[in-house]
Amino acid sequence: MKRRSLFLLATALAFGGSAWAQQPLRLSTTTSTENSGLLAYLLPFYEAKTGTKVQVISVGTGKALELAKNGDVDVTLVHARPAEDKFVAEGWGVDRRDVMYNDFIVVGPVSDPDGIKGGKDVLAAFRKMAAGPAKFISRGDNSGTDIMEKAYWKQVGAQPTGARYLSAGLGMGEVLTMAAELQAYTLTDRATYGVYQARTGLAIMVEGDPKMFNPYGIIAVNPARHPGINYKGAKRLIAWITSPEGQAKIAAFKPAGRQLFYPSAK
Repeated sequence: MKRRSLFLLATALAFGGSAWAQQPLRLSTTTSTENSGLLAYLLPFYEAKTGTKVQVISVGTGKALELAKNGDVDVTLVHARPAEDKFVAEGWGVDRRDVMYNDFIVVGPVSDPDGIKGGKDVLAAFRKMAAGPAKFISRGDNSGTDIMEKAYWKQVGAQPTGARYLSAGLGMGEVLTMAAELQAYTLTDRATYGVYQARTGLAIMVEGDPKMFNPYGIIAVNPARHPGINYKGAKRLIAWITSPEGQAKIAAFKPAGRQLFYPSAK
């Protein structure tokens, strides 16, 4: 019996290194990493390398951080830096690292009823959209995109009123579909738009403003707050996704030949 136990222990170490390597890792993340196809492409490389299955919960950034705060996940990958910093400062997360970036863009109907197409100033475009006449579709879900949109309206001191402003409470893909159906404008991350561009027919209206920079960070849940989480697994994912190997995989993700995310780990 003792010899059999030693054999089983040696086998386990050979095929996973330790028990936590086999324990599933729970990841909350923003919808853009899921809708764009990035995680479906990226995570199998990690899973094959480590033997760890990653369970993904794709929601808005606000909900992703809330899941992490409650200890319902082990690690979170999001894109709202002020909210991330607050999450860490309050002691809910540790080991935050930069992962990648892309940018936000304003998209809308080809007819461009508000006359914003070709602009490089996002606040100027938001002033025009506040005056109308077209509708604007908001995520309305406390996601990173929603937080950024609300910040733009606050800076211009106005927003569309009445039926011209629709708060959807939906993910980015659904909001893009809704904007196409209603011939409305919306703010989106470039990655999700790249996937939905052909099916919606929406056109890029505003891009290139430094205010539209969209960085992503990964954060482990603090094991001091939630001792039962898979902290070692979280650290291992963070180490891999920010390693030269993980960063090269992100850079190589180019659906239809277009790069949607740019590695940024320091």
